[in-house]
Amino acid sequence: MTVQAIANAAYVAAALLFIMSLAGLSKHETGRTGIRYGVAGMAIAMAATIWLAFSGEWSDSSLIGLGLLIVALIVGGVIGFWRARVVAMTGMPELIALFHSFVGLTAVLVGWNGALHVKEMSAALAAVHSAEVFIGVFIGAITFTGSIVAYLKLSAKMSSKPLILPGRNYINLAALAGFVGLTVAYVITPELGLLIAVTVLALALGWHLVASIGGGDMPVVVSMLNSYSGWAAAATGFLLSNNLLIVTGALVGSSGAYLSYIMCKAMNRSFVSVIFGGYGIEAAPQGEEETGEHTETDAASVAELLSSAKTVVITPGYGMAVAQAQYPVAELAKRLREKGVEVLFGIHPVAGRLPGHMNVLLAEAKVPYDIVLEMDEINDDLAKTQVVLVIGANDTVNPAATENPSSPIAGMPVLRVWEAENVIVFKRSMASGYAGVANPLFFKPNAKMLFGDAKERVNDILKAL
Repeated sequence: MTVQAIANAAYVAAALLFIMSLAGLSKHETGRTGIRYGVAGMAIAMAATIWLAFSGEWSDSSLIGLGLLIVALIVGGVIGFWRARVVAMTGMPELIALFHSFVGLTAVLVGWNGALHVKEMSAALAAVHSAEVFIGVFIGAITFTGSIVAYLKLSAKMSSKPLILPGRNYINLAALAGFVGLTVAYVITPELGLLIAVTVLALALGWHLVASIGGGDMPVVVSMLNSYSGWAAAATGFLLSNNLLIVTGALVGSSGAYLSYIMCKAMNRSFVSVIFGGYGIEAAPQGEEETGEHTETDAASVAELLSSAKTVVITPGYGMAVAQAQYPVAELAKRLREKGVEVLFGIHPVAGRLPGHMNVLLAEAKVPYDIVLEMDEINDDLAKTQVVLVIGANDTVNPAATENPSSPIAGMPVLRVWEAENVIVFKRSMASGYAGVANPLFFKPNAKMLFGDAKERVNDILKAL
């Protein structure tokens, strides 16, 4: 059995483990098992690749290559382990966006390497190779700059408001048309100037696509960038003739695209619109702030209200993650259930800034899976609920989505918390949410504001109980 055959067998095993990993990660109960499958698959893939790369004749250059590879593995492993240890759950979205940027940059570098070191081949194969190089660089460059912009937005180092350039949709369409034209020209005559042109074009397009998308759609953007990184990896696989990269990239690319499609459906957003940088979405009207009289409350009053309630629904958002309030929230739910109160959690599909963000936080705090319901499962019950606790959520509970046709989030399905008998909103201030849209919920007659750090306020309620 040849070395290549053994490596291919290892790649098949790794690919199966990756598929099993995706299947495991689709459910809370099997999530840890899914992660173990993924780690095992990656270990097998790396071992097989290293063995295949250095299974030939040894020379000074191969020894140098092996040394560099070992150093890269150690440095990368240490940095990855350190980041995994210190990153907070609130920092996961921007960390993932940053990871995607590395995948995109890798695809660009591999593409350039493939262009600068071309082996002898027939004219037909040379044309295919040129197309692979060009497409790989284009997808990788878009992923790289798009992910950098997503990181900057998610980490609040850049405004979350969408960039609205005059004729921005035509700019995107012109860039795509330019890519097609440059690809044809490069396949006919693979000149370095054309590769430089498409690299610059793709870098600019990736920046513009994500900069044009507002904060309310950022969870979908992270999911789409995940898909882009998968296709970039697949393109890299074609250039390196690595079947595992092709399979793995296709798995990541297709699953990320499907998840983005599901999230867009849940948000009543056009899938094409989000992919192409908010195509067809008009700029939000400026200077329109919601005004009215809000009512404040305190922890003791909320505790008294909860003590007399029979049904309570908790709707968490990114503010809960920032305050790391999931543990006292879980304790509050446990305490109320022990008193005979029916407690449920309502999770919006894009609560937080990452798909499944709130579900992970609640699972981390040992909240039972059976009381954590999705928006579609809980919305019809909110009108029959006595108390709703909105902990750090804002845009996902904004009635403007259903009441104001001119709102930037108009038509987006939201948790209809205002239909409940009483609504307690945990917030630090009256500021608008991540999407920059004012929330009329705060001024509803059945809504009261509990200001301060969510973790501290929940602990105050626990003491009062």
